Amino acid sequence: MMKNTRNFCIIAHIDHGKSTLADRMLEITNTLTARDMENQVLDSMDLEKEKGITIKSHAIQMDYVYKGEKYTLNLIDTPGHVDFSYEVSRAIASCEGALLVVDATQGIQAQTISNLYLAIEHDLEIIPVLNKIDVESAMVDVVTDQVVDLLGCKPEEILLASGKTGEGVRDVLDAIVERIPAPTGDPDAPLQALIFDSVFNSFRGIIAYFKVLNGSIKTGDKVKFFNTGKEYQADEVGVLKMKMNPRDEIPCGSVGYIISGIKTAVEVKVGDTITHVSNPCAEAIAGFEEVKPMVFAGMYPVETDQYEELRASLEKFQLNDASFVFEPESSLALGFGFRCGFLGLLHLEIVQERLFREFNMDVITTVPNVSYKVYTTQGECLDVHNPSGLPAPTLIDKIEEPYIRAQVISKADYYGPIMKLCLDKRGVLINQHYMTADRLELTYEMPLSEIVFDFYDKLKSISKGYASFDYHVIGFKEAKLVKLDILLNGDPADALSSLIHADHAYDFGRKMCEKLKELIPRQQFDIAIQAAVGAKIIARETVKAVRKDVTAKCYGGDISRKRKLLEKQKQGKKRMRQIGTVEVPQSAFMAVLKLD
Repeated sequence: MMKNTRNFCIIAHIDHGKSTLADRMLEITNTLTARDMENQVLDSMDLEKEKGITIKSHAIQMDYVYKGEKYTLNLIDTPGHVDFSYEVSRAIASCEGALLVVDATQGIQAQTISNLYLAIEHDLEIIPVLNKIDVESAMVDVVTDQVVDLLGCKPEEILLASGKTGEGVRDVLDAIVERIPAPTGDPDAPLQALIFDSVFNSFRGIIAYFKVLNGSIKTGDKVKFFNTGKEYQADEVGVLKMKMNPRDEIPCGSVGYIISGIKTAVEVKVGDTITHVSNPCAEAIAGFEEVKPMVFAGMYPVETDQYEELRASLEKFQLNDASFVFEPESSLALGFGFRCGFLGLLHLEIVQERLFREFNMDVITTVPNVSYKVYTTQGECLDVHNPSGLPAPTLIDKIEEPYIRAQVISKADYYGPIMKLCLDKRGVLINQHYMTADRLELTYEMPLSEIVFDFYDKLKSISKGYASFDYHVIGFKEAKLVKLDILLNGDPADALSSLIHADHAYDFGRKMCEKLKELIPRQQFDIAIQAAVGAKIIARETVKAVRKDVTAKCYGGDISRKRKLLEKQKQGKKRMRQIGTVEVPQSAFMAVLKLD
């Protein structure tokens, strides 16, 4: 059984055709009937289809006959976007081989390289595939040379295929059987299975996906989860085809799912080990490192009485997205909510959209920021995720912010604009080297807070979409940061405050005030919008009052009558201002992210 099993994943940069290649494999192996087939069939979420990106890894089993023998192929399709690289790392941990897909029209990009290194760290067998060879602008020879340089393989080892037309896909399936090793493991040893994903089903509870490393698991077995120590009955085990297929047993080396009536999200941890109660394994499998969120933002229910509902939704959501973390917090303006950690701004946007679609939860999101280390004069070190958590300025000794090492790969024509962009973002050039005559790799060290907002969008627009970008965190460095508050009629709107570098505070404050002036609706009284650093106001805009012409009915005659009416109106406005509150629309919180 094991010698005829192959576990592999597909890794590539965004839009290099992973999901389309997977479609052709499912067609050739007859896993799906022609009636069920559709484009990017593994991208089952509506959001994935709309945006044309893969967000979740998807596992599926195929049967393939090679030289008269039947093989079981377990494919895990992975996302290409840097915000979902955690999904890729989990897929890689449950495979023995990987298809490295490179777009023949674009060549090697930043994410291609970083995903490749992830695979090499796990000792996976790499099969290079050049995709989109049917496109007129394909540069097969040039890209072949790039792959040979990167992998050190022979040119004849690189497979040529087209996910669109299906050309060369059979050769890829043959190569998977020939080159990728069968899983190793001891079928007679105690059960050890690694959980690499889990989903919530409202009828059946929590469904965990796992890969069996040693032993085997049968329906009805008493199993326990190693980290939590909880015991369960395996009500149903099976393999993942397009739908779940129940089986009596999942053998060693195979991938499957388990349903055991688990109700609460906390009990299933991705990276945990499943073992038998009667004959447990001696130690847990080394799972995945804990994910470190890069961007933090507050999420608050629009209706304050939906707090508990939001908590339940976030817990269920976390099952399906293990890179998302949250903890309770409260705000003066918005009441009770949660401080959530994300891997990037796209991740934040996707989470917000999925909460709305899957759980019908409408949330208000505050200004995102990164996590800082604050050293106080008493010698304490605090982790601050939220501007309101900053101690008084007199108590702060120094503040350190996270730094990243960023890799930008681009055409040499865009060298100047990219350099300028990185310098504006306080980047320091570490290294530059020409990969080919017209392709350039730049390595920068820069603060994470500078790339959180709009760095990626700007990079894409100045390089006409050619530049690709990847980063990893390298540590903390001291920085000159200030807390920028936004005041509405003198009251601080804590959901809009942010921590920002002192040199950028004036520009950012100015833009914030101008943006809010457009977005806050006019009231019966003037609204002063101010940006302040400490006690110093650095920018101001005023939303003028809606004014009713009270003197319209006085035509001609004595001026004192008009004055009396205007005076009366003034008194009314003054009283209204004392009791009136300024409503900040949800669009204002989101628009702060898109200031340019």
